[in-house]
Formats: sequence, structure tokens, C-alpha cells
Amino acid sequence: MSETVPRVGVVGGSLGGLTAALLLRDAGCEVDVYERSRAKLQSRGAGIVLHPMSVRYLIEQELIDLDDVSVPAQWWRYVDVDGRVVHREPCRHRFTSWNTLYHAMYDHFDAEHYHLGREMSGLDKDAERVRVSFSDGGKESFDLLVCADGAASSARELLLPGNKPTYAGYTGWRGTAEEADLSAATLAELADTITYHVMPNSHILTYPIPGHDGARERGHRLMNFVWYRNVAEGADFEALMTDRQGTYRPFSVPPGMLDRKYVNELRDTATALPSAMAEVVHKTAEPFVQGIFDVAVERLVFGRVCLLGDAAFCARPHAAAGTAKAAANAWALAEAMRDHDGDVAAALRAWEPDQLELGRRLVERNREMGERSQFRCTWYPGDPSLMFGLYGPGN
Repeated sequence: MSETVPRVGVVGGSLGGLTAALLLRDAGCEVDVYERSRAKLQSRGAGIVLHPMSVRYLIEQELIDLDDVSVPAQWWRYVDVDGRVVHREPCRHRFTSWNTLYHAMYDHFDAEHYHLGREMSGLDKDAERVRVSFSDGGKESFDLLVCADGAASSARELLLPGNKPTYAGYTGWRGTAEEADLSAATLAELADTITYHVMPNSHILTYPIPGHDGARERGHRLMNFVWYRNVAEGADFEALMTDRQGTYRPFSVPPGMLDRKYVNELRDTATALPSAMAEVVHKTAEPFVQGIFDVAVERLVFGRVCLLGDAAFCARPHAAAGTAKAAANAWALAEAMRDHDGDVAAALRAWEPDQLELGRRLVERNREMGERSQFRCTWYPGDPSLMFGLYGPGN
């Protein structure tokens, strides 16, 4: 890195933004993170499939032991409506919670450089600097601005005002049940597996994740479910995604905020699932729902500003690689800054092409997987093309 230390602003303090901040700090930059939330981010009960890229920083820095923060699964299974196994193969994946991964990263960043309640409201740039305005009236100036503010990115809206997320026609219902609340039969069936059930125009999966206190012993963990269900665009979708306070939240209605009639309908419909999966849904105290969207951009770099993670390409969740993609973007960016001795413009020019290709391929692959499941009904148990992976099935 050159003698002049680049000042970097990272807009968005979730997993992608934190990974970029840690890596750019270690590459010799002066880094500040700006998170719109006024409170430290909290998990919404979502499980995460651990891709090596997602935890690469924590592993290489010897900050965590995977056995301490994740749960392995021995089998990848598909079951029919009666719970009979129709396909089974060994599984090498590990699972954790969003909260576990976030706190592991947050705890190793400099708290005084992580700013809560700072929502970007505008930006102005020239060949030398990027000037950012915040909704609290503050202003900051940077050599590089990294925008990692998620699928609902305000940065993307400012930089590409015509680029809107496209609703996929279905939603992802999510939640976790305490393993201690599940019957012995259900726990025995689901505890060491990732289990899928495919039905017409829908599918559901379950897998175990660490408990709220990080517990990893069977019976003390959480059982995570994800259930993809079609909802028509327009009035039906808008009604579902309007919370109990009347606020429309197209990307996610968090736990405890869903209209109770939709929670009751979910539980009623779950009675048609395999019994073990139905029990997980019924024992989930506060399920939540996410709208499934496609986001893709034609460029990532705008002078000294770049889009990273879901702010640029938001892929449907089926390949379990969204967090890994953001991390891959961040690693490549830090490497480009090192390779170009802190020359921001040169680094961004070198960084952009491969990251555009990675994002396009992941969005296309996940779109195909979702269409097969939710509309074409050609998702079949054991199809190797449906495996998790950032760079391709199983990769």
C-alpha cells in the first residue's frame, strides 16, 4: 500500500459490509462502517449454510473454530409426504445462525469505526473523492465508497435509479423451533440431516443450527425451516408483506410482526407436510417471511464507488451462496487494492469484470432453480444440479 492511506467508507454493516471492512482494514486502509440501524444488528432467526468463503476471514485469522460455531449434518435427504426417504446421500455441509456469524465478525472490528444510525441520503463524487450525506445531516468524504447495503440498497437507487428488484412470484417462510420442544421421533429423524420435501409448486427444507446461547448438543439447538410458497404479485403479496403496524415491508416481515391470520394459515397448511416437518413449523413461535427477488446490475463501479454483495446481485436463496458471494466480492476487492498499491481507480477497474460474471451466473442459476421448484415442477430428489454452491453445484 502506498504511503497515503486510502480512506474507505462502507455503507451497510451486515455480513458483506463487515467482511469488506475487515479485509480493507487489514490491507492498510482507514475504514469506517455506516449502518442505518440505530441498534446493533440482531438475527431474525435465519439459519445459514456455511460456505468456506463466508468464514474464510475468521478461519485464516484463527478467530473461530468451526466446531464451536456450527452444526454438521451427516445426510442430505428427501422425504415423501409420509416421511419415507426417497433419496439420501452423505452431506458435508455445516450450518450456523446469522447471529453467530455476525457477532464473530463484529467483535473483531473496531467498535469506534462502526457507526450506528447513519443512513446514507446522498452522494457526490469526482475523480478524487466521494462525498456522502447522511440522514442525520452529517457529511463524510472518502477515497473509496463500498456500498454493501443489501437488496433494498439505497446506494443502488442513487447510482442506478432505473434498476429495480424484480419479485420472483413466491416467498420464503422461515423460522426456528427449539429442539427441546420437539418430540423424540421428530428429533431423531431431523437432527443430523438437511431434509427436503418437494410438493407441487413448493418445497420445504429443515436443518439444525446452534441454539440461542451457541449450544451445539442435540436437544439444545434450534431446528431451522425454510418453506417456499407462491404468492401472486400485487394485492396478495402486498397484504402479506404489510406488518401488524400497517407498514409495507416487501423484502422481509420480521418475527412477531406478521399479521396473525397469515401465521395461522401457515400452521393450518403445514398439516399437509411430512409429520416431522409439520411439527417444526407448528413449534416455531414466531415465523417470518421474506419476499424473493432478483437483483442484477450491468456495472459495479461508478468512479470511486462500488456496489458489493446483495446491493449489486441479489440471488434467490436456493444455492445458499448469497453470504459467500458478498465475501468473495470483498476478498477480491482487498486483493485488488493490494495489487494496485492503494490506487483506487486501478483496483476497481481490475476488480469489476470477474465480480460481474460471478454475480450474473449466480443470479441465473438460482433463478433457474426457483422456476423449476415453484412453477415448472421439475425439481426432483437427488438432482446434482440442485446442490448448494457459489461457483456451481457442489462448488
